[in-house]
Amino acid sequence: MRYNYIKILSTQVWKDTFQNRSTIYLVAMMFGLLLFGIVSGVKSYLFQQETVKHYAHEVRERWENSPDKHPHRMAHYGYVAFRNKYPLSFFDFGMESFTGNAIFLEAHKQNTTNFSEASLSSSLLRFGEISVAMVLQLLLPLLLFFWGFGLVATGRENGTLKILLVQGVSWSEIIVGKAFGLFKLAILILAPTLLISLGILLFLDFETSKIDVFIRFLLIGLAYSIYFWIVSLIAVLVSATSTHPKTALTTLIGAWLIFTLVLPKMALVLGQYLYPAPTKIAFDMAIEAEILKQGDSHNPDDPHYKALKDSVLMAYKVDSVQKLPFNYGGFVMKEGERLSAETYDRHQADLMKIYEKQQNVVRYFGLFNPYLALKNISMALAGTDFATYSDFQHQAEKFRYALAQKMNELQIKFISNNVKNSADKNAILSNKYWKELPDFQYQFIGLLAVLVQEYTSIIALLLGILVISIFIKKYAHTFKVI
Repeated sequence: MRYNYIKILSTQVWKDTFQNRSTIYLVAMMFGLLLFGIVSGVKSYLFQQETVKHYAHEVRERWENSPDKHPHRMAHYGYVAFRNKYPLSFFDFGMESFTGNAIFLEAHKQNTTNFSEASLSSSLLRFGEISVAMVLQLLLPLLLFFWGFGLVATGRENGTLKILLVQGVSWSEIIVGKAFGLFKLAILILAPTLLISLGILLFLDFETSKIDVFIRFLLIGLAYSIYFWIVSLIAVLVSATSTHPKTALTTLIGAWLIFTLVLPKMALVLGQYLYPAPTKIAFDMAIEAEILKQGDSHNPDDPHYKALKDSVLMAYKVDSVQKLPFNYGGFVMKEGERLSAETYDRHQADLMKIYEKQQNVVRYFGLFNPYLALKNISMALAGTDFATYSDFQHQAEKFRYALAQKMNELQIKFISNNVKNSADKNAILSNKYWKELPDFQYQFIGLLAVLVQEYTSIIALLLGILVISIFIKKYAHTFKVI
């Protein structure tokens, strides 16, 4: 292909598009939506960060200033783990509005994440939020289709296409040149959006690795650029294979509906059908049933814990728990916590495997749908995908288990077996021990892990360019002039 022909054709697309006064209004409207998305995203980010910081500090203060008491009571008093937003979440809200950002942690019980924005908002949230990612993923491609539906089909109708071909311009050069002109229009909107977002990132105060954040941001910009190049090629190809501009427009609008509405919903439904997940009630009941079979650590007559008691007494060669060199009640609680946590972790791991299989179905659909591929990549890089949410649950559960076992160890070490109950003054420990527990700090998934996790979507996006390029090279010359 000859670059000078491609440059002339792309420049002509730019000039012809801006000769239409409606283009100025459409670009202004798009910038308005994007600026609104940026402002609302930043406001949401700052508000949640401030809210999380405030309540996390309050939870920590109350924990440390809790009065002297029995450590097992402190374990049931509980803690609250909060999740900060990732700095790039203002760009792509992803699943943030539906997944929640706080978990109450207590002994013997695993709770789910609560306080999502959706649970605190009106039903209008179901219609979607205006985020930068939503505008770029959904609305800008529709605008590119509107600008591109007649780029070749109109030339076929008015005879200019035949003139170009007679002058020695190849079909491949026409398609790539006009697609490049359309792509430049997309960059006209994308580039300022990214620059404004980058400027905001430079002024945002966050504890996450700045290098990690900016590399992710560059990758997001690259992913969207690739996406718009694919969209531009699709628009011109449909125009080149359509006999009339109206036919091209109808085809492109149909393709947009299929890519953005039909296929995503189909992928979700198919994933849930192929890999059905248990309901919350069924999941909880399965765990509870298994724990009941293991025994009740609060029941001294339970067969499992009676056998445990006999083995401990035999090992220490004593005839009663009062003669043991440690607090037996704390030992039992520690064993019960271990068993229940292992049971929960096993069931949770099985559930996560089901969800991962469901998500893989969506990722495989991305091989045929660039919109889905980009959506998965964008959410993952912005830290607003399901993997980030489930990782938060996993880290919170590790913290909960460490907290419960810390309290059990304090009971084992410092409380005598001769105390009558938890209210006994000899069973009360100083609150200085509560302060030894480290605060919960969520650590986001590393960039490499994110890229590995979304390798299917990355391949799908790159494969889209490769397939279209091969198609143009092999079959463009067969397109009809009339």
